Amino acid sequence: MRQLTSLDTQFLAIESATTTGHVGGLAVFDPATAPGGKVTLEDILDMLRQRLHLLPPLRWRLAEVPLGLDRPYWIEDPDFELEFHVRELALAPPGDDEQLAEQVARITSRHLDRARPLWELYLIHGLPDGHIAVMTKMHHALIDGMSGAEIMGILFDLAPEGREFPDTARLRPHGERAPGQLEMLGRGVVGLPLQPLRMLRAVPGVLPHLDVAPSILGVPGAQGISRTLSRMRNLANGSRDGDVLERPKMRAPKTSFNGKISAHRRFTFGALSLPAVKAIKQHFGVTVNDVVVALCTGAIRDWLIAHDELPADPLLAQIPVSVRTDEERGTFGNKISIMIAPLATDEPDPVARLMRTHEAMKAAKDRHRALPAQALQDITTFIPPAINARAARVAMQMGTRQGLRPLYNVVVSNVPGPPIPIYMAGAKLVHNYPVSVITDGAGLNVTVLSYRDHLDFGIVADRSQMPDLPVLIDGLRNALAELQDAAGRGAGVPLAADA
Repeated sequence: MRQLTSLDTQFLAIESATTTGHVGGLAVFDPATAPGGKVTLEDILDMLRQRLHLLPPLRWRLAEVPLGLDRPYWIEDPDFELEFHVRELALAPPGDDEQLAEQVARITSRHLDRARPLWELYLIHGLPDGHIAVMTKMHHALIDGMSGAEIMGILFDLAPEGREFPDTARLRPHGERAPGQLEMLGRGVVGLPLQPLRMLRAVPGVLPHLDVAPSILGVPGAQGISRTLSRMRNLANGSRDGDVLERPKMRAPKTSFNGKISAHRRFTFGALSLPAVKAIKQHFGVTVNDVVVALCTGAIRDWLIAHDELPADPLLAQIPVSVRTDEERGTFGNKISIMIAPLATDEPDPVARLMRTHEAMKAAKDRHRALPAQALQDITTFIPPAINARAARVAMQMGTRQGLRPLYNVVVSNVPGPPIPIYMAGAKLVHNYPVSVITDGAGLNVTVLSYRDHLDFGIVADRSQMPDLPVLIDGLRNALAELQDAAGRGAGVPLAADA
């Protein structure tokens, strides 16, 4: 048995009737490179059977501690059935992008079954140009962006011929005995005395950083305590002004996608040219991530203007950051922290918006580097397991109440992907669009994954809050065109990659 960390447990805790905790992706493939020019469900099952011994999270099932006395455990599922998790469907003709996005929205709206390992895979036929898609869902309690990329590295190959694997039947675990409720209750009771010790060990590193914890961020008094203790600690360490990097007092305005979400999602996707983004980065002396965030800002600004709700203050974005070390590769679970950064939605000029984004991201990174790498992990350890779920949900819902501002407005995440062609079951990957999580108070998520010469955007929102979500893809393209115009289009790179 393997106990979840406090941070992993947070991603279970956020779930409710309207909030899901899984992440995934929509991978589009060209099966022309596969044997016989097609990929069947049996091909996908065979590929997974060969590699299951390298993918332990696919066999982990939750074992919960009664009454929430302690964090849950992962066990090797003694009743694991691969065929339950791998499914097949087809789009009705004509099978266009709108139909595909709608199908993805339906699938991602459904919760994963906690009585089984927390993942699903869908093989989808009927796409344009004879393409197929593979949609994956995996609970965030199992993986973060980096560990998800490690799993992708096992599932994908560098050539259509694939790789040779040994006979894995003898390598594959046969599962663990599922513990009974009484046994798990006993584990929880035995672990109770350890909880105060864990909290005491975490206190010195936790209190100065209360304002980076998803379950504490925004709780009345948390920011003041954090600032005061951070200043006192730096004074004790000899800092001249008592606070090396003062955290800015940022407050998120309220928009229509910052209320309580429903159980229904909307999804849209599209691609932009990576060479075009790199040309802008080079011209203005910024980073690729700066350009990506500025493009997202421009698209969201256009949407807000079209709906007559552009706030005077800039929106705030939550930006996940990996703190996984080389030694922690292959450990799965979550090793992440977060940055909160302003989006210059109040800036009409695209170049000024990009430069403000550059400064905001630099300041956020400087503040983040000043934090201990384990700060977020320690803070979640500080929260007793019995109130973890309640604390997480209360914190998210605070900004949805009348008269209160949200903690942040939108999640923006940029994940680097492979620059070379990769394959699954012999089929060549064409695009890989991320599918992520929204919550109460933050009903918009923009996640970007680079692959070869393009950036693949996957955008998730609440169905009723943003019914016209696909216009954000047009907004991204318009924002890119504005920056290319400002740079003089000297490089002559194409506006968008083929979607």
